[in-house]
Amino acid sequence: MARPTDIQPIGAELYFLPVQTRVPLQFGSETLTTLTCARARVCVADAAGRTATGWGETPLSVQWVWPGALTYAERQAALQQFCVELTDLWAGIRVRGHALEVGHAFLETVLPGIWRGFNQRHRRGRDPMPWLAALVGAAAFDLATHDAFGQLTGKPVYATYTADFLSHDLAAMLQPAPGTTVSFRGQYPADYLRPAPKQQLAAWHLVGGLDWLDASEVTGDAPDDGHPVLLPDWIRRDGLKCLKVKLRGTDAAWDYARLVRVGRIAEAQEVSWLSADFNCTVTEPAYVNAILDRLRDEEPRLYGMVLYVEQPFPYELEAHPIDVHSVAARKPLFLDESAHDWRVVRRGRELGWTGVALKTCKTQTGALLSACWAQAHGMTLMVQDLTNPMLAQISHLLLAAHVPTIMGVETNAMQFYPAASAAEAVVHPGLYQRRQGEVDLSSIHGPGFGYRLAEIQRELPAPVATAGSWAASRNSVG
Repeated sequence: MARPTDIQPIGAELYFLPVQTRVPLQFGSETLTTLTCARARVCVADAAGRTATGWGETPLSVQWVWPGALTYAERQAALQQFCVELTDLWAGIRVRGHALEVGHAFLETVLPGIWRGFNQRHRRGRDPMPWLAALVGAAAFDLATHDAFGQLTGKPVYATYTADFLSHDLAAMLQPAPGTTVSFRGQYPADYLRPAPKQQLAAWHLVGGLDWLDASEVTGDAPDDGHPVLLPDWIRRDGLKCLKVKLRGTDAAWDYARLVRVGRIAEAQEVSWLSADFNCTVTEPAYVNAILDRLRDEEPRLYGMVLYVEQPFPYELEAHPIDVHSVAARKPLFLDESAHDWRVVRRGRELGWTGVALKTCKTQTGALLSACWAQAHGMTLMVQDLTNPMLAQISHLLLAAHVPTIMGVETNAMQFYPAASAAEAVVHPGLYQRRQGEVDLSSIHGPGFGYRLAEIQRELPAPVATAGSWAASRNSVG
């Protein structure tokens, strides 16, 4: 049933914003020192001809979406080119509906073919761009469309995921796992969201593989910018209670020693929780089990502090269908890179995974649908960071405020490039600093994602791509 609020994208713009890290961030076998954020602006129109514009942003973290032997420059250039090509395609979507319905249609019927075609045209004879990278490329446009829907309706976008605005229930977009009594008929995303979003969230600090734990490790490259460089100083300054520990997954002795060292610092500083992130590099459950069992036997206090384990195994579940029940029997086990959409979550559940780490960088649409599917099937949720700065931080934290996470939200852009968000922090100070172990979302208000863009003094570079009826949208809402 058509709604008067149904929208259709009619224009899109794409911007690239470069960011430099203050200290390196290690991703498994790779290290991040620079990245580019994709910021998209999407104009939408309803059946009456009213228009509105929305904004979305996501980091194009190629080390995370496209690990491998190719040079950073080659992967980065390919992903940016893919985003440029998406600009025309997003402006030409012929689907009308709620932003969630528009995004779902694009992800289901358009993006797979575009991704395959891109690899055939640009990657023939070379390593193809992964599907995860395609999702991250589409995320800024998808987020902008959700923001635009909120702008046009004059409502926070999370208030629109209801039967009053959606023409289709979740049964049109999700299928229950076989053998369950789950049904999505008559169900909408709002049924799986908090009735009132949290205004404060416990903040998880990322302990990267290259992070300095004590003064003996500090090199001459340490920044002198007023921010901490040692883990104990971060804990004291920000009042941290939750630490996520990046591990290698290929060196059990190093991983165990790292977990114990961080754990002892955490215990001394009265931190409550740890999580272990192996970054997809483990190939056998026995590797993780041995580390957890040794920690249980030798450091029972630290073992008790480990709240969950994140994505130890390769993220392509169909290519690597590893039975992980033995790991999940020890600690909650969360899909992260693997959690492309609800279908992969369903496969993960079959293999023994018990939780899902959601990320808005894989599209707002996909994150919401995965959150609904996972909760309906008794899986636990977390919202994980892709070191989101600027506008990307706002939509990221809003997701965590609206879904029932196991504990708060991971947020670490303030560790690796705090200066990147200086303009946004003037308007939203509680989003870009952690105090008493929390981030504060009380500054977010207004339609869409509540960015309050008119108050943020940020000069954007020239757009790298413009498509559709953009000239007519300059004076639209948003």
